[in-house]
Amino acid sequence: MSGLNLDDFATLIERPDPGTRRDAEARRERLVPRPGSLGRLDELGEWLAAAQGTVPVKPVERVTALVFAGDHGIARLGVSGGPEAGAVALVRAALDGDSAGAVLARRFGARLRVVDMSVDCDPAELPEEVTRHRVRRGSGRIDVEDALTAEEAEAAFRAGMAIADEEADSGTDLVVLGDLSVGGTTVAGTLIGALCGTDASVVTGRGGAGIDDLAWMRKCAAIRDALRRARPVLGDQLRLLAATGGADFAAMTGFLLQSAVRRTPVVLDGVVSAACALVGQRVAFRAPDWWLAGQSSGDPAQAKALDRMALNPLLDHGVTVGEGTGALLALPLVQAAAALAADLPERT
Repeated sequence: MSGLNLDDFATLIERPDPGTRRDAEARRERLVPRPGSLGRLDELGEWLAAAQGTVPVKPVERVTALVFAGDHGIARLGVSGGPEAGAVALVRAALDGDSAGAVLARRFGARLRVVDMSVDCDPAELPEEVTRHRVRRGSGRIDVEDALTAEEAEAAFRAGMAIADEEADSGTDLVVLGDLSVGGTTVAGTLIGALCGTDASVVTGRGGAGIDDLAWMRKCAAIRDALRRARPVLGDQLRLLAATGGADFAAMTGFLLQSAVRRTPVVLDGVVSAACALVGQRVAFRAPDWWLAGQSSGDPAQAKALDRMALNPLLDHGVTVGEGTGALLALPLVQAAAALAADLPERT
């Protein structure tokens, strides 16, 4: 991959400021509610203070709900319960404000941003601001072929980095990260299974739309075959994303790593964002310190990835719809933690 050295991220990414976190912990000791009485809200407030580099923490007001969209060739094997029209139907629902993620973003005051990386439709069918980063139309069938060429993987990764810079430069306080994909959970299971060294059955879930037993067996076989193609390239994360990822996965991974460079905290949604985060951890071990796990979806691959990154989900509601929905449900908790840490009075 010419011109892009992933090893640079390990040097560029620093942990949230530990000195500021200690100051936040000391301030918490002086607040009226006894220490520990707010449960994880205390931990969240201290984490936010360290990420922002300030005590008391600032309100979390400028939030972007960012969803990367793409179709995956593996869905042709009947492993997904997603819409027959493909991801374009999910994108249109989000843009029309009719998706679960769009409803919650509107309710919680988050700006919804949809990025088409590899939706299988004519780009003219969608707004230009949605398609301007598109790398290709659909990704390859990862059980028998690469998802992307090396050049496409690098282009998608760089697009994710550019979007992270755009969000940071615009003053975004927090990003809620999700996906709009068909076949994406099969890809996610493959990446997580490869990086965790597990068998296909351990990381095969029922998917965002739910599948029956026969479809689950097809999905398990597809992940098994894709794992054979993933294992030889485990030492090179861009090659791994090209072989058994997809344009949306490469972009999300680039976004997560560059967001950590730019000190922008991110809330992860389901198994797709967890898979990209796990790839990012392999690139830069400090990067997960900038991420929160919004929810546990019940997908076994997500649980495996979060455990590997030592991320403890804020919620456990089994939300599998994608679209950033589960992470958006955690947003009020994060905002509440910031408000309490900033506004509660100190003991006199």
